[in-house]
Amino acid sequence: MKDLKGIKGKYYIARLIEEGEHEHQDFKFAISDARKIARSISAFANNDGGRLLIGVKDNGVIAGVRNEEDIYVIEQAAEMYCEPRQEITVTSFVCEGGAIVFRVEIPRSTVRPVTVKEADGSRRAYYRVKDENISAPPLMVKAWRQSATPCGRTLSLTAPEQKLLEMCADGTTLDDFVIAARISRATGEDIVVALYGMGIIDFGYDGSRFNIILKNQL
Repeated sequence: MKDLKGIKGKYYIARLIEEGEHEHQDFKFAISDARKIARSISAFANNDGGRLLIGVKDNGVIAGVRNEEDIYVIEQAAEMYCEPRQEITVTSFVCEGGAIVFRVEIPRSTVRPVTVKEADGSRRAYYRVKDENISAPPLMVKAWRQSATPCGRTLSLTAPEQKLLEMCADGTTLDDFVIAARISRATGEDIVVALYGMGIIDFGYDGSRFNIILKNQL
């Protein structure tokens, strides 16, 4: 799972840092809270995977890992704070001046949502959008959970479902959809979940809110 010996990789790490923080990469200066690391793991696992560079400041400056025991905090985040527990890969790189940087690789989870145990005992799922970890909305989490069980339904759309697809062309919210289709919120949620499970629609974040969009429209 891990390689703590330290691979010579100052040029490799420098190239990664040049990319900056983005949808698949995040910098962490230090490890102080396993729960915070778990939120990043959840966000990447619920999206398309990604990596953490531990020992790198937000501005890209390599500070190095101050305590190699931090590796166990990272493992704790993946195994004790994430549900289901996540398999991650941690590799240690030796950079300029002997500074150590941990690369933590998080694959896309085959089972979503990946939730984090919060301080109050609740479970919350996160999603990676650009360089941020966003709390996944309840409808998105519900769609993930129910899509794990194939519905086996043939494609024959009702009028409300057709209305949703029309609105998804430009992106829509659940509230706007149920008003336009004149249906209850519960019915609207069921329709969104069903079409998501059929691989027809998806969720997209526009910088301020999650929208329902057509699949592959991202």
